[in-house]
Amino acid sequence: MLANMGLGTRSEIKKAVKQGRVTVEGKAVKDSGIQVDPFQDHVELDGEAVSYRETIYLMLNKPQGVISATEDTRDKTVLDLLEPQDRVLAPFPVGRLDKDTEGLLLLTNDGQLAHELLSPRKHVDKTYEAEVSGLVGEADIQAFKAGVTLDDGYVTMPARLTVLRTEEQHEGTAVSYISLVIQEGKFHQVKRMFEAVGKKVIFLKRVAMGTLKLDPLLASGSYRELTEEELESLKSHRGQSG
Repeated sequence: MLANMGLGTRSEIKKAVKQGRVTVEGKAVKDSGIQVDPFQDHVELDGEAVSYRETIYLMLNKPQGVISATEDTRDKTVLDLLEPQDRVLAPFPVGRLDKDTEGLLLLTNDGQLAHELLSPRKHVDKTYEAEVSGLVGEADIQAFKAGVTLDDGYVTMPARLTVLRTEEQHEGTAVSYISLVIQEGKFHQVKRMFEAVGKKVIFLKRVAMGTLKLDPLLASGSYRELTEEELESLKSHRGQSG
């Protein structure tokens, strides 16, 4: 149990037991092979209660330059951002964000939840904020609402595009700050959607997935466990489009 929770190697756990640092129901144990019920028995290591779990749910604010994968020989992955004890249960990213895209990424080992959130049939909302080179206007909003044709001929599902503000740049150019809600996850989809209407995404950040919203207090590259409320909301509303 202790080794599975990442609290040490099996040899380190055996040593801790021999040193009397492990208790079960308040009594020090001498045998590291003693049978325990991880959900019922009260186990402590060095006076700290050990809570056993089989699943893990982490909210990560992915920074640029990190890839959404479990391993890679060249680039840093999102798992490299986790503490060793949070990698023990083998979480994986639910979906992917491009290397240069920031924002919300859910990491879990709950395969069923991941499937529900990623299934094309479930139409789970994914909300992005972006900076776009060019003047995004009503024609683009209507085009996205109708579905745009990507460079490979694929026609996207209707998407909700909102212009937050526009800033004039030098020499008559403009940068538009937008919010976009899509229900798909095609390769480079947001960037390709804007390319389809003659615009270019220069910064992209995901801020929500289903009911799960990126914690504004979570610094880039940081993560935390989901709250019970976030997890219950995500599980109860998964598969419902907003």
